[in-house]
This record gives sequence, structure tokens and C-alpha cells, in this order.
Amino acid sequence: MSCKTNSARRAPPPRRDDLPAARSAGSGAYLYPKYKYACALLVFLLFGLSALQSFGPRAFAAPPQMRVVSQTVGNDELLLAVASPSQIAALSHLATESDFSAVAAQAAAFPKLDKNATAESILSFSPTLVLFTDYSRTELVEQIHRAGVRSVIIKNYRTLDDTYGNLRLIAAELGPEAAGRAERLIAGCEARVAALRAKMAGAKPVRVIAPSTYGVIPGRDTTFQDLCDHAAAENLAATLGGLRGHAPPPSEKMIAWPVDKVVLISGALQSGVRPLDGEDPVQAALAPFLKLPPYQFMPAVRERRVALLEPWQISCVSHHRVAAYERLARELHPERFAHAE
Repeated sequence: MSCKTNSARRAPPPRRDDLPAARSAGSGAYLYPKYKYACALLVFLLFGLSALQSFGPRAFAAPPQMRVVSQTVGNDELLLAVASPSQIAALSHLATESDFSAVAAQAAAFPKLDKNATAESILSFSPTLVLFTDYSRTELVEQIHRAGVRSVIIKNYRTLDDTYGNLRLIAAELGPEAAGRAERLIAGCEARVAALRAKMAGAKPVRVIAPSTYGVIPGRDTTFQDLCDHAAAENLAATLGGLRGHAPPPSEKMIAWPVDKVVLISGALQSGVRPLDGEDPVQAALAPFLKLPPYQFMPAVRERRVALLEPWQISCVSHHRVAAYERLARELHPERFAHAE
């Protein structure tokens, strides 16, 4: 009797197709180990999909296209040398002016800023980066900064080493391709400068000045001094005049300076520019100084002892200054280039 009673109290083991019912009856040990990981994975995937929809597009979006606006002509030349065309949003208003720009023809393919560009006109190009110099208008730089647009301010540009630093600075903002272009360009410039240095070795410096009609003359710490340093020339405004930067000339003392040649600019030297019929480039360059003291009294002016540069070369702050080195060296030391091809 007792055996029959014990047998009646034991529940039969659940069948495989009764597992859900068995779980609800307290036999979850049959179900949970088998399905718990699948359920956890499903929850994780659903949560991940929701998070991707909410946050993913921003997290995984490609970086915005670089759009650079250059506000000065020197920066135009640097930017065009290292940037991809698609990265250039706009150049300065002087970019296509051959008197000021070494890249006037190349720059014609890009939009330009207005002459007196405002923050609004710069921002109309939707820039991600704006290139200024330390002589850009302070209020303009501040307005661009307040608008949340990144800017780079070029502060050093008197020497070729400064130029190398500026090329690398801008290229670093643009990416690895630009950095590679900058290094190749710098290597090419260094090779040209080394070749010019070898050609000028032992040359006696030619004593020069660079007169202007603006009431100042360049002394040391100027781009003209940099030209002289690479073309075997002595800048008398620096060595005899003791001038620094662009300063008023010591008019009376200058008359006694032993000037071998005056360095002037001529648009007739520019590619694609034809002089007027019968126009003498040297005479045209000298004309403003023939009645301007103290230059009119200088033997070098009266005797037409002139070295001519293209207009943009006298104040170039980019790597294109190497061409100005070469040009001035040829003008001052033609014998060193007599057998050049």
C-alpha cells in the first residue's frame, strides 16, 4: 500500500515538448542554460542598432571637406603649392595681379575675395580654415575667430627658412598629401639654392640699394636683405645706413654711398607682358627716380646702372623667392652665368 502511495506522488519527468510548461512550473533548469546567451545577444544587438541610429552617423561620418580661404597674396602662393584644388575655397584679391603674385595664372582658376574683404564675405565661402598674416586687420581676425572658424596666422616670412616653416605649417593643416608636397618642394628649393651658392662662391658682393617712391627704403630684416644675402649683394641701406625694416632714407648721406647698381622692378620682364613699342625697360624703371631726390643725384641712377626684377620678386615671401635670388644674381653677376644653358 505504501509503495503504491509513493509512486502516485512522484511526477513523471517532463517531455522535451513540455519544456516551456515545465519552466513555468518551476523546472527552468531545463530551459535557461540553452537560451540565455541567445536572448542576451538579441538584446545587445537591438540596443546597439538603436544607439547607432541615434549617435552612429556623427561618430562614423567622414571628416568635413577642408575649405581654405587665403587672405593675403603670400599665403596664396603657399596654399597653391601644397593644397589639392578641392581644398581651396578662395584666394586673396591680389592673387591674379601679376605685379604682386608669382602665381597669377594659376590663381585665375579659383574664386577671389573682394579687395576689402569682410568677415561676412570670407564666411560666405564656408571655410574650415582661414590663412592670415600678422599684418591682417586685427578686427577681421577676431571676427573669424568668434565665428568658430579655425585660422592660422603667418608671422615669420623674412627668410627662406621662414618660408619652409610656413609651408610645413599650412601643409600640416591640410593632411599627409599636402605634407608630402611641402617636403618635395622644400627639397627642390634647397637644391636650387645650393646650386646658386656654388655658382656665387668667391664673387665680390655688388653694392646695391632698392629705391622706392614711397619715402622708405629696405634695410636689414627685410625680404630685400634676404635677396641680397643669396645673390652676392651688399645692401648699403643696412651696412652703411644702419636701417632696419623699411625706413626713411638718410637722403643727404645716401648721395655719397658707393652704389654699384640700383635694384628696380619692371613689368616688361613678366611672362606674357610685352613692353610698349620702342620702350626701354631700364629707362621705364628709372623714370620715377630721375627727378626724385636724393636718387636723381646718384651716379648709378644717372648712368643707368640698374638690376631689374619682376615686380612681385622684390617683396616675395613664399618659396618663389628662390627665382628672385636667381634673377638678381644674374643681373648683378652676368659673368657667372655666361656659359649657363
